[in-house]
Amino acid sequence: MELLAHNFSSDFARSAHLARGAGAADGSDGGEALVAFRDPQQMSLLVRATAFVFADPRSRQLHELIERIAPSEATVLITGETGTGKELIARHVHGLSGRAEQTFVAINCGAFSETLVESELFGYEKGAFTGAQQGKPGWFETASGGTLFLDEIGDLPLAMQVKLLRVLQEREVVRLGARRAIPIDVRLIAATNVDLAEAVRAGRFREDLYYRLQVIGLPLRPLRERPGDIMPLTRHFMAIYAQRLHLGEVELGADAQQALLAYPWPGNIRELENVIHRALLVCRSGEVRADDLSLSGWHRPLAAVAAAAPVPVPDAWAGGADIAYAAHGAAGQDDLLAAGRFARAWQALLDSGEAVAFEALQQELVCAAWERNERNQVRTAKHLNISRNILRTFLKKAGAID
Repeated sequence: MELLAHNFSSDFARSAHLARGAGAADGSDGGEALVAFRDPQQMSLLVRATAFVFADPRSRQLHELIERIAPSEATVLITGETGTGKELIARHVHGLSGRAEQTFVAINCGAFSETLVESELFGYEKGAFTGAQQGKPGWFETASGGTLFLDEIGDLPLAMQVKLLRVLQEREVVRLGARRAIPIDVRLIAATNVDLAEAVRAGRFREDLYYRLQVIGLPLRPLRERPGDIMPLTRHFMAIYAQRLHLGEVELGADAQQALLAYPWPGNIRELENVIHRALLVCRSGEVRADDLSLSGWHRPLAAVAAAAPVPVPDAWAGGADIAYAAHGAAGQDDLLAAGRFARAWQALLDSGEAVAFEALQQELVCAAWERNERNQVRTAKHLNISRNILRTFLKKAGAID
């Protein structure tokens, strides 16, 4: 499969380039089409993956779907884990659309507090609030004529979801503090790493907005489910960082290739890029070996890991087992054990006779999870199963962030 440069706008071509994996020994085209940012260091911090390849059969199917839906004006919902390349796919859809020569605006919904998100998305008039010395258009107006990409759409507060739904239905925005509606012409592409269907069932996301967004759904599979993309991406990142680090030709050892293909890649494409970057920094004699990759436990089969560290299932714990079964049903042993650990911890706290400060407990849990996830807000929110806005509220109360 081949992606031609003329399929992309000049604006996209300035920020991204196409490359084909060097899969053939004779230097011929290996048939691996790849989309990547030319200079990812100059790109938006929203970008979690700087390249996406269409080599694996499942990725080729995705590209065929993109080619069919891109020319339309339909709203697109891109779903996938963090680091799978959702913004790159959104830019790819834009580049293949009739709006390719117009503006592409990328916004992270989780980056704004609840008090700022409305004015950022829809704009405001002079005097709308203290400090509003002059009017300012929102991102919908800025992207008019082009494409607006809303990342982490699942983090939008419910109140903003109502207003976003109205904008999509009426094709117009009302600035904060204004009475007059402003017509807009925008194609919306949204993305999330949250299961929005589950969020709808839990009451955290509006059902009508969910169906309005998912006119076309583009699910991005994690890297572990498309192993055919791993080596083309590896070659791409090796070429990028070898040039950036002023290295000569660097080869990939057979053991390193085996390790890369066996590793489950929980961080997806972004993790692969970081692993290759580090490997090129520490490798010797122009060859990357498995030890240079620092892939923890890649050589141990999952069955061996499980056998080496069996986890006992407690018979009962002060009613904790009954509570766990009642709450989780057949959700699995992991959920049961987690519920049991919580039950024992709460029971020990209550038996201590100490006063329980509920808000302090929440604060401690959030801060501990934040440190456990290396102060990464996206991973922490996912770990706690809360939105990023809620997480930021707790972190601000704790003085952890401004």
